[in-house]
Amino acid sequence: MKNKIFRFIPLLLAIAMVLGIMIGSFYSNHFAGNRLAIINTSSNKLTDLLYLVDDQYVDSVNISDVVEKSLPKILKELDPHSTYISAKDVEKSMQELKGSFEGIGVQFSIQSDTVCILKILDSGPAQKVGLRAGDRIVTIDDSLYVGKAVTNDETMKRLKGKAGTEVRLGIKRKGAPELLEYTIQRGSVPVKTVDASYMVNDSTGYVRITSFGDNTYPEFLAALADLRMDECRSLIIDLRNNLGGYMHPAILVANEFLPAGRLIVYMEGRHSPREDYASDGRGMYKGIDLVVLVDEASASASEIFAGALQDNDRAAIVGRRTFGKGLVQAPIEFRDGSMVRLTKARYYTPSGRCVQKPYELGNDTAYEADLIERALHGEYYSADSIRISGEKFTTRGGRTVYGGGGIIPDYFIPRDTLGITSYFRDLYSTEHPYKFVFKVVDENRELFESCPDVATLEALLRRMNLVDKLVNYAEKQGVKRRNLMIRTSRELIERYLFINIIDNVFGVKEATLYENRTDAAMLKALEIIHEGKARPELPSAPMKSE
Repeated sequence: MKNKIFRFIPLLLAIAMVLGIMIGSFYSNHFAGNRLAIINTSSNKLTDLLYLVDDQYVDSVNISDVVEKSLPKILKELDPHSTYISAKDVEKSMQELKGSFEGIGVQFSIQSDTVCILKILDSGPAQKVGLRAGDRIVTIDDSLYVGKAVTNDETMKRLKGKAGTEVRLGIKRKGAPELLEYTIQRGSVPVKTVDASYMVNDSTGYVRITSFGDNTYPEFLAALADLRMDECRSLIIDLRNNLGGYMHPAILVANEFLPAGRLIVYMEGRHSPREDYASDGRGMYKGIDLVVLVDEASASASEIFAGALQDNDRAAIVGRRTFGKGLVQAPIEFRDGSMVRLTKARYYTPSGRCVQKPYELGNDTAYEADLIERALHGEYYSADSIRISGEKFTTRGGRTVYGGGGIIPDYFIPRDTLGITSYFRDLYSTEHPYKFVFKVVDENRELFESCPDVATLEALLRRMNLVDKLVNYAEKQGVKRRNLMIRTSRELIERYLFINIIDNVFGVKEATLYENRTDAAMLKALEIIHEGKARPELPSAPMKSE
C-alpha cells in the first residue's frame, strides 16, 4: 500500500507546482499592478501593450485599427519621410511611379452631383469604345449613380478594377436624345511622366519630366529621339514641381549627358555601406548644351539629377532652391498588402553634399512649414535671402557650391508676383475656376474644337470676356467681388483661364507651350543657351584630370 502511494508522489508534486504557478500568475496579474515581467524590455513593450488593451481594456477595441493608426505616428518619430501606407492606398501611391494603372482611362470632375468626363486618356479602354470628353456618367453597372452619393473616392472605386474585368456605363451625351450604354473592359492605362516635349526654336528643344518612375527613361529617350529628328542641338529639361520618385531613372537620364567615369550620386547609411553610381560613357547626348529648370517643389530624384549635372559642371541650373530631400526610402511590404517606406540611407551629390534640409525628430510641423518660412524671409524673391549652412563644396571644375538643404541654382529666378492679390489667392484656393473652365469648354466644345490651332482659339477666347464671367460665377458661389483687385489681377486670371482651356481642348503639350512663351525661367534658359553659357564658366584654377 505504501509503495502504491509513493508511486503517485511525483505526479502529485507536478500537479501542485502547476497549480502554484497558475495561482501565482493570477494574483500577479490581477493584484500587482498588472505588471508583466517581459514588459520592461523595450522590444516587447508594443506587443505587450496591445495584449493588455485587448485583454483588459474597459471597452472592446479593434486592435487592427489601433495598429493602423499607430504605425504612422511611430514612423513620424524617425524622420519626415519614413511613412506607412495602408493596403488600400498602396496602389494609388505607386500608380504614377509604376507608369500605369488598371481602369477605364478617363479624367473626371464632379459637377452638380454628376460625374463629368474631362479627358479621355490616350490608349486607354475608354478611348477604344468611343467615350468622349463632356460625357456624363449617370449609371454604373445598371445602377443609377447621381446625387449626394457621388464622390471622387467612390467614383474611382467603381471605375477602377483589375484588367480584364468589365464595367457597364450609362452615358448622357449632349445632342443624344437617349442614354448611351457602353460595356468597357478595364485594362492597363499608361501614366506619362514625360508629359510635354517640343522644339522651342530651330535648335533648342524642351522636355518636361513630372516625376521619375518606371517608364521615365524610355519616355525620355523617345522624346529626345523626336527632337533629334528636328535637329535639336541644345536642350531645356524642366523639373519644376517634380517631387521625385525612383532614384534609378534619374541616374539613367543623367548618364545620357556625362562622359564615362563621372560620379552621379552615392548613398550611405548605418546599415547601407557606401554605394557609388557613375556614368558609363554610353550616353548619346554628351555634347548637347543643357539647361535644367528647378524650383522649391523639385525634390528627391530631381535633386539627384540637378546635383549630378551641377557638380560635374555639365549644365546650367536655373530657378530657385530645390526642396531639400536627401533621404532614401526602401519600400517594405507587410503580409496584408500594406507597406512601410523606411529611410535606410542618405544620398550625396558628387561633391559630397547631402541635400537633405535640417529637421528635428518628431517635429513634422516645422519641417512642413519650411516652404512657408522661405516665403516669409523673402527667399522666393531675392537670391540674397537664401539661407545656406555656410558649408562649402567644390564641383569637378572648381566652382563653389553650398550645402544646407536643396540645390541652389546657378541662375536665380524670382517668383512672379505681378497680378497676385488676396482676391486672386482666394479665388484660386477654391475649385470654382476649374469648374468654370469645364462649364465654358462644355458649352462651347464644338466651336473650340473647330479651331485649327492655339492662336485661333486664343483670339476667340479674348472676345468672350471670360474674366468677368468667372468673377460673376465665383460671386454666386460665395467669393466676394473686389473690383480694384480684380483689375490688378485681370491679366493673370485671364492667363490661367486660357492655359486650362487650351489644355482641355488641345492637350497638355500645347498648354505647356503656351504657358512657357512668357515664363521668366524659360526666357532665361534661352538667353543662357544663346550666349553660350550652358556649360558653366570655370575658375582659372587647375581642373581635375579625367
